[in-house]
Amino acid sequence: MKIRFEVQDPPSTIKWLVSSTSNAWLDQAIRNPLKILIDHAHCERKAAGAALQLMFRYLCEPGLAEALSPLVREEMEHFEIVLELIKKRGHYLEPLPAPPYGTALAKNIRKGEPERMLDSFLVAGLIEARSHERMSLLEMHTPDKELKNLYKSLLASEARHFSTYWMLAQERYASKEIVDRLKKLAAYESAILSTLHPEPRMHS
Repeated sequence: MKIRFEVQDPPSTIKWLVSSTSNAWLDQAIRNPLKILIDHAHCERKAAGAALQLMFRYLCEPGLAEALSPLVREEMEHFEIVLELIKKRGHYLEPLPAPPYGTALAKNIRKGEPERMLDSFLVAGLIEARSHERMSLLEMHTPDKELKNLYKSLLASEARHFSTYWMLAQERYASKEIVDRLKKLAAYESAILSTLHPEPRMHS
């Protein structure tokens, strides 16, 4: 399995992923823009929480807080932007049952250190990579100009968040160890998404 690490446009894709999003997901997302928008707000909130959790877990890890604190702030800024758009459209956040994606992917994080830290970085990076890919697809294909502009405005930061986790891994682990583990986790990530979740979600 060959994995590349560049970001390409167009379409905007981070090549950590070993499979592309299906047309079935894109059709489902385009037909349910509000559900995707609400789930997107939840995803931004969860991404901030995941980065903050790493900062608490590895409190004394040199350079970690400096890398992740700006990421947390930006994720929350995005949450606020998406929330305002939801409110502008006459709705508010509602609880949405989460798809299996995040929980299933997190189950592959090893328990012992230093493996746990590496896997945590790679799983977070894979989630950012998939978010980047799907926002790019939505930006290209949604007929809603306001949503098109939203997703376009977020693409650069999603790629940057991916790069942050990649950098954190590179600074602490040998390249072969990173790539070997990434191949396995990327295969798990692809398998989780191989069956379309019945409810429209960013990671369904």
